[in-house]
Amino acid sequence: MREIDVKQITETVKNMCIDANYELSEDMKKALLDARDKEESELGKKILCQLQENLEIAASDRIPICQDTGMAVFFFKVGQDVHFVGGSLQDAINEGVKLGYTEGYLRKSVVGDPLIRKNTGDNTPAVVHYEIVPGDKVQITCAPKGFGSENMSRVFMLKPADGEEGVKNAIIQAVKDAGPNACPPMTVGVGIGGTFEKCAEMSKEALTRPVGQHSELEHIRAMEEELLTRINKLGIGPAGLGGRITALAVNINTYPTHIAGLPVAVNICCHVNRHVTITL
Repeated sequence: MREIDVKQITETVKNMCIDANYELSEDMKKALLDARDKEESELGKKILCQLQENLEIAASDRIPICQDTGMAVFFFKVGQDVHFVGGSLQDAINEGVKLGYTEGYLRKSVVGDPLIRKNTGDNTPAVVHYEIVPGDKVQITCAPKGFGSENMSRVFMLKPADGEEGVKNAIIQAVKDAGPNACPPMTVGVGIGGTFEKCAEMSKEALTRPVGQHSELEHIRAMEEELLTRINKLGIGPAGLGGRITALAVNINTYPTHIAGLPVAVNICCHVNRHVTITL
């Protein structure tokens, strides 16, 4: 049994919150550079150049890429041979978020009650998804999510008879409805299967998959490629002002489901698709 002091979790979470908000992952940097080269619209290319300049300034000056530094979302894959000591794991994560958002001068956007709406002042609590896996390692993925794009997300409870075409049409419709509100070029995370809540969680986690890394399932890979092509023919373009590049990637996760159901969730992220992964 391997012991990990929760103080290490707090420090790791703090640094991940800051790093994720100051600098995009390498896959996203490359995707935006490729988009700039591929964009045929002059206005779209100009916007992508401005986004690139913004990224470079944020990284060099150590300031947030976007003023909406998001609600802190984490995916923890915890080895079953790990024992956390020194206190509560959940409390340690929230303490890390608190320190990251205060010391990193990141905008605090969380309200403690969804109706009373009083700001918590430190961007806590985080949203944390746990998975127990074999081994004695802990893999942590930090994915701060801004709500301009989060608000554009959808869940469709389709019928099995809707089939693959029904799934594709639902995803395309979600992107159309999002339009410029999702700050394109966007990354489209999709969850297919499971239950109402499972497909939503899968769609959020799909956003953390590196751009260009496709599903291992051949029919899902083909769907990802087809949907990306179709979405980029919609003409929404960078910032919604027209162009060839509306999306950088379509990432789909799947899970077994009930004979009577076909749940589909679409979680859209803006061009600032922040994700950092660390293994302890």
